[in-house]
Amino acid sequence: MLDAPNQWRLETPGYEGWTRTARPGDPHKYFMISCDSHMNEPANLWRERLDEKYRDRLPRIEVDEKGVKWSVSEGHQRSRLHDSVFQGEDLERQKSGADPEQRLKDMARDGADAEIIFPNKGLAMWATPDSQFAMAQCRAYNDWAWELFAKYNDRMSPMAALATGDLEGSLKEVERVAKMGYRGLTLPCKPVFGAHDARHPNYNLPMFDPLWEVIQNTDLPITFHISTGRDPRAARKDGGAVINYVSHALAPTVEPIANMCSSGVLERFPKLRFAAIECGIGWVAWALQAMDEAYKKHHMWTWPKLKKLPSEYFREHGYCSFQEDQVGIDLAVKYDLVDNCLWANDYPHHEGSWPHSAEAIERQMGSLNDEQRAKILGLNAARIFKFEVPREYLVSYQETLH
Repeated sequence: MLDAPNQWRLETPGYEGWTRTARPGDPHKYFMISCDSHMNEPANLWRERLDEKYRDRLPRIEVDEKGVKWSVSEGHQRSRLHDSVFQGEDLERQKSGADPEQRLKDMARDGADAEIIFPNKGLAMWATPDSQFAMAQCRAYNDWAWELFAKYNDRMSPMAALATGDLEGSLKEVERVAKMGYRGLTLPCKPVFGAHDARHPNYNLPMFDPLWEVIQNTDLPITFHISTGRDPRAARKDGGAVINYVSHALAPTVEPIANMCSSGVLERFPKLRFAAIECGIGWVAWALQAMDEAYKKHHMWTWPKLKKLPSEYFREHGYCSFQEDQVGIDLAVKYDLVDNCLWANDYPHHEGSWPHSAEAIERQMGSLNDEQRAKILGLNAARIFKFEVPREYLVSYQETLH
């Protein structure tokens, strides 16, 4: 029996009239790739693998004189830890994701055929203004993730992490992880973690051209995951959980997209592919319009002069992932962005739809046709991340694939 706070996850209008479904076990199920799933790293991963000089700087728990526990890391404000409030299915999510074989069972339970995997505890790797420290953590994570998932890479593919504030280290790491067999990269939303500072480098600047060149040469897609450029826990107390998620986790992902589309990077490196992850898709149509408007109306200040509008570069090179975004689905159809949308279940996070993704998909995608659902649920991801579509899907997808 599903616990009461999660009963809403079972709500569905059904799938009457659908050619295929997202239901696990359906012989006519869609090919589904979750483009945003997460690790459950061991707590001692970085402490065991990093050089000793870094160990006392790692995120940790401190207990004050009153017995109150605090989470402490270099880039985040101190955060009070409360006793666990997880029960039922929420507790199951909290404990899931550590074992690859169990992940395969959890994928089957949710209908996912493959997944792209991002850090969990490791999202704090970038939470430091010291980019070399962040890069050391990324290298340790990349080694560990590949040791654990290399033999599962046909279905479960971790993204290799870069701390791009350390440009020289990132150049070496791209070449290293490409040789290892990684399927893609994940970069922080800002190269230098923290509040905005015009003196900090950012992805629109030509100084990053050597990085784009080596990434283009290795043919690895780029991802930007939410909550990796600055502290997302900026609001405190009343409403903080909602304020932080919307304003300080999701919204800042617009920045790397604008950097890539408006700066000429994609003219100089036309084979780059990039995706903003877990940020939703409802804002994309607005952002593309806003970028084009700024490019036209602020022409007297806009540099460089581009061969195409910023929105065109996004349509050709960019993607965004979502879990549940009815507004985004509607706008994707209206503004011809279906080819740029990536579905995800965000396993095992609470913001995600696992293990009830079929119901979530039915709540959102009833207005789509079969081809549109097939693209969003798996075929777009297969294209950007170069997954092989299994033979059993090829015949029924023949028209869609061409």
